[in-house]
Amino acid sequence: MRKENNKYIEPSLSCARKRTKDEIEYSNFAFNPKVLGLGEGKNYLLKTFGCQANLSDSEKIRGILNHLGFTETVEEKEADLILLNTCAVRKTAEDRSFGEIGRIKSLKKTKHNLIIGMCGCMPQEEATINTLKAKHLEIDLVFGTHNINLLPEYLERILINKEKVIEVFSIEGNVIEGMPKVRDHKIKAWVDIMYGCDEFCTYCIVPYTRGKERSRKKEDILNEIKALVKEGYKEVTLLGQNVNAYSDGDFGFGDLLEAIAKTNIPRIRFTTSHPRDLDLRTIEVMGKYPNIMPHLHLPVQSGSNDILKKMNRKYTKEIYLEKVAKLRESVPGISLTTDIIVAFPNETESDFLDTLSLVKEADFEGAYTFIFSKREGTPAFKYESNVLPKEAKERLLKLNEEINQGFLKGNKRFEKEIVKVLVDGFSDKDESVLSGYTEHNKLVNFNGDKSLIGEIVDVKITKAYTWHLKGELQKWKK
Repeated sequence: MRKENNKYIEPSLSCARKRTKDEIEYSNFAFNPKVLGLGEGKNYLLKTFGCQANLSDSEKIRGILNHLGFTETVEEKEADLILLNTCAVRKTAEDRSFGEIGRIKSLKKTKHNLIIGMCGCMPQEEATINTLKAKHLEIDLVFGTHNINLLPEYLERILINKEKVIEVFSIEGNVIEGMPKVRDHKIKAWVDIMYGCDEFCTYCIVPYTRGKERSRKKEDILNEIKALVKEGYKEVTLLGQNVNAYSDGDFGFGDLLEAIAKTNIPRIRFTTSHPRDLDLRTIEVMGKYPNIMPHLHLPVQSGSNDILKKMNRKYTKEIYLEKVAKLRESVPGISLTTDIIVAFPNETESDFLDTLSLVKEADFEGAYTFIFSKREGTPAFKYESNVLPKEAKERLLKLNEEINQGFLKGNKRFEKEIVKVLVDGFSDKDESVLSGYTEHNKLVNFNGDKSLIGEIVDVKITKAYTWHLKGELQKWKK
């Protein structure tokens, strides 16, 4: 990190890409008593963009703000603090966040004391800070992914000292336990098990925005999950930028997964997995415990070995498919989903056909698909490409047609079957219809009483659609 005019701490990509053998620092979060009550009588609005890691970070931010005395609101006009937790994975996400900043800052014309802040992955980029300083001088607070714990101090400086705060640390990272959380759900919980990524895929900004791989202590993770079980939570999703890289000494991800399974939490999921780090131990444990859900999101990104090499993915198409075969052997009926990028620089038609071939062979039941997006600071940003925009869109369309067939095929296999559904709430499209997910992560809509929310119920699937299943509630007794 670097200081500018002894006032701001700004990100540095050269610092962010460093990886040393320095020991991870572990510490416990604590509030300075003098900041307690800082938010009394004030409202905040928190907007979150991006992945599950951002959602988990927002739960910590919400916990801190609530503890300081702030009250959450969903109305911009009521807010004294508006904070955007941002994503930097794709340019479209960045454009959306800048659009929000441009719109929100106009609120200061009528509410002069409004505090506007940006945090998350975008501030970890030098280009973002330069844009904020040049075009968005109304921003009062900017911090990154490494210093959420300092939010109380930053708000004190803004509210009491009338400072503008820009502090973004470009460090390898540490682990801070004990930050308060206000969770988004009462039945499902995000549980961070590790942070950062050391893979350095050539297209990806995450290793620069999230720091090096660092794992929480197994005891802290297990204690958190045991507490969730006592609170009545039915499902946990284990989070990490490269979740399979978890390691606490000789205690690896498969060991952790087994230990969590023995806590008797009804449902366990995890994301995001890197194919290179998915090992036999993890696959074995997945097949051994029924509370580990038979669904895995395993991003392949491309089916071309040439493109995979250019992406620095560190596996081949053949290795990926071998792991798929082992997963299907260990977890019969497993639902597999993935991420795929099309039009990576100089992707040929043959490369793209290799991807289509892999999609068919792997039998995916869903995918997030994207056209390659250049991220400044990554190696691929400098790659020249001969893939025309029209051609890229055509490839994405062909890929999505294939993926959608997989969606429908994967859903149709459950027609007339009775599946177990964890009821989340009401359908977004019909408030009279209940909605939830199966063990295989299939969305199901069915009629039932609101008292079922938070319960795991049997539902017979009557009709399969591409994006969801329709079912009938079976006899249920608590």
